[in-house]
Amino acid sequence: MYNNEKFPPFSLQRLMTTCFGEGQGEKLCILIDLPDPKEIEEFRFLSDESLSIQNYGYEVFYKGFQNGDLEALNYTGGDIFAYKESGGSNLDMEDDCYDPAGNHLSLEKDIYPNYQIILTVSTFSATAPLTAQAKIFGFRGATLHGLNQIIVETGLAVDYNQVSEDAEKMRMGLTRADRFEIDFEVENQVTTLTLNTDQQEAQKSHGLCPRGKPDVANLPAGEVYFVPRSASGKFPFKYEDETLGLLTVEDGKIVKSRLLYGDYSLIEEHNAKLADDPMTGALGELGFGTQRLPFSGRDIQDEKILGTCHIATGRDDHLGGHLTPDLFKHRENASHDDVLYAPHKTPEIKLKQVRMYRDGVETVILENYTPAPYILELLGEEVSSI
Repeated sequence: MYNNEKFPPFSLQRLMTTCFGEGQGEKLCILIDLPDPKEIEEFRFLSDESLSIQNYGYEVFYKGFQNGDLEALNYTGGDIFAYKESGGSNLDMEDDCYDPAGNHLSLEKDIYPNYQIILTVSTFSATAPLTAQAKIFGFRGATLHGLNQIIVETGLAVDYNQVSEDAEKMRMGLTRADRFEIDFEVENQVTTLTLNTDQQEAQKSHGLCPRGKPDVANLPAGEVYFVPRSASGKFPFKYEDETLGLLTVEDGKIVKSRLLYGDYSLIEEHNAKLADDPMTGALGELGFGTQRLPFSGRDIQDEKILGTCHIATGRDDHLGGHLTPDLFKHRENASHDDVLYAPHKTPEIKLKQVRMYRDGVETVILENYTPAPYILELLGEEVSSI
């Protein structure tokens, strides 16, 4: 899917200028997460092959800035710090952090107040907690979790002005929808999930983070999304070991999982978690990709691909919703977890059709992981172009 698209060589200067504008002396830093943040001392973490994501943070961003891009962009700083990995997507970050000299620092005292641009390259997404901190301290930034070579060469090499334009075209075509219905087929069974959006304004993740507006971009960007007001129905869910379950949604929350095939103990574990902390089943997002990108094997890029859709459970305060961490029984459950439906990731699940209902009109927007004619027309493309 879109594997034949052509991309220019990655340029750190182009990425930063496009996303943040021309530098005016802003102080910039890079954050990485580590199982033991003290391993940033003398860059010891670089010898651990399992930390390839953080290695990209060092090689692409830290060294790129140190080797001339910082000065060329008219930024200052270029420092790198490590904090302890949170253990889950968008969980709040511990305050302790360390620098390569081994100094023990505080994110809230030493980092957030003193840097105007913060780039976070991590295993676990930090978009939600950093967005909250940006509103308090006034910095701008970007989260780039799960980086790999495909993402660097494609999702970070695109022109984000064009990405923003395309996302806006789709946003305008979907905004103020009353509801969306998604038909899934798995094991010869068709189920439908209905998500009510109650004519809310659609939002877009487009990668641009202009001066004067404290915010945190999610890179790669390129999606249109909603915060569901309520939801009901059933949808399939793929667990990590290929087990498939069928989830029942009532009043905006997943209330139970039923085994379709695989390991029944995973279903029991999920149901126990839902019973103990019902907010873990709350649906906090519905999103649609807007970019023509190759699949990278990382949700951070793959959910931005045109023809895919994703549903998220958990906190949505960083998206303008009201599902905040304090509503969860356990801190470690207050995550934001995307459930991506894409042909490479969920080939056993057919995304038969996605329909939008707006002002009494039904419009098909996706069929079989392919944008419908309505979407192609929004983007100014020919129907035969896919």
